Amino acid sequence: MHTTVFERQRPDARLITESLEGSRLQPFWLDDLPERPVRPALAATVQADLAVVGGGYTGLWTALLAKRRNPDVRVVLLEGKRIGWAASGRNGGFVEATLTHGAKNGETRFPDELATLDRLGMQNLDEIQATVEAERWDCDFERVGSFAVATESYQVAALEAAHDGEHELFYDAAAMRAQINSPTYEGGLWSVRDTALVHPGKLADSLLGAVLDAGVEVFEGTPVLDLRAERDAIELRTREGAVRAARVALATNAFPSLLKRYRLHTVPVYDYVLMTEPLTDAQLASIGWQGRPGVADSANQFHYYRLSADNRILWGGYDAIYHFGGRIRPQYDDRRESYEKLASHFFTTFPQLEGVRFTHRWAGVIDTCSRFCAFHATAHQGRVAYSAGFTGLGVAATRFAANVMLDQLAGETTERTSLDMVRSMPLPFPPEPATYPAVQSVRWALDRADHNSGKRNAFLRTLDAVGLGFDS
Repeated sequence: MHTTVFERQRPDARLITESLEGSRLQPFWLDDLPERPVRPALAATVQADLAVVGGGYTGLWTALLAKRRNPDVRVVLLEGKRIGWAASGRNGGFVEATLTHGAKNGETRFPDELATLDRLGMQNLDEIQATVEAERWDCDFERVGSFAVATESYQVAALEAAHDGEHELFYDAAAMRAQINSPTYEGGLWSVRDTALVHPGKLADSLLGAVLDAGVEVFEGTPVLDLRAERDAIELRTREGAVRAARVALATNAFPSLLKRYRLHTVPVYDYVLMTEPLTDAQLASIGWQGRPGVADSANQFHYYRLSADNRILWGGYDAIYHFGGRIRPQYDDRRESYEKLASHFFTTFPQLEGVRFTHRWAGVIDTCSRFCAFHATAHQGRVAYSAGFTGLGVAATRFAANVMLDQLAGETTERTSLDMVRSMPLPFPPEPATYPAVQSVRWALDRADHNSGKRNAFLRTLDAVGLGFDS
């Protein structure tokens, strides 16, 4: 077993401690938004053609696209807390074309339709960009692509093999470091068109403004307590009211599904993020960062990072923490061990930024499923649709999921609903107490692979064989 670059080149412990001093336990993206009035909670029983549960990207896109398909439908959106407060306000802002959590995962799981999925994913990203530009959404949208970088020599060959001279461009170590100056880089692959960057909080606010302008009725502070199917309606019961709807779209991400049959199809995994103070011109020049693309490294336990509009560096990933019982609790947000590890890896990657402080630290819950890309399901004679399992790559894929759910609820057979990816389901996770040791075993095995030139042990190969493998 060899050590990784982040173990070989650890910065001084005092540098790490000082960099985190004074950081706020709050997502920067939400802290950076102007105050807006809270939408009222539902306090009556209302009728709707479509009820949407969840006020993140999936729910907002579903409500907006429903009104664009038919402006006359009555759409009600219910959010348990505030619009965009959960995953949609806590992610890295990478708007990825992929619908399959990357090409390798897609090749493994959907080889016969990967070309179609890639085309539909790119079309979806293009349509997001067209909407942002046509409606002048103020969300810091940049179609800059992204780099996959090798930080270990064994990772270079796969990146070089993906070079096509047009949309996937390989850089050797020297050329990569000329683009973004890090001593950890052994090479890189620039995916020219596949990624845009966005301010996640501003995107959620822009979507909220659009759905309100379209006539959607939005209620905040309104958790749905129960879903009950009746002959003439689906009833959603809340604390002080209810919605009786002809159709329901569930967009609840990592939170337990209102459909009990799908509660074992996702587990909540905590992801941790740091945000620096704005870099000075000299600090930014010391890195270069030509063209401002997003970056992710190539290990199983990977980091993702990017520049914000005001030249902060967002630095996230690596740790993926599952808590026994799939619990989601505020106290899990402040995990000192994860933040110190991230800070250490940051200064290993950019030693020239010694002295930079982190202003914000936060955690977000990822709705992980066993196939590592979204699944889509229906219930109650097609009157309820449900999409979840985005596994950390949902900023763009949520819009595709919204269209899938609307197609399903309309009873339409479309190219989307005919996909094996849409018609098939991932394997559920085992119930506790089996899930926790299983997840910890996977994390241990992936870490071992990262210390053994990427070679997967027998345990991981067995998971691969039964469709539970993870390679990203």
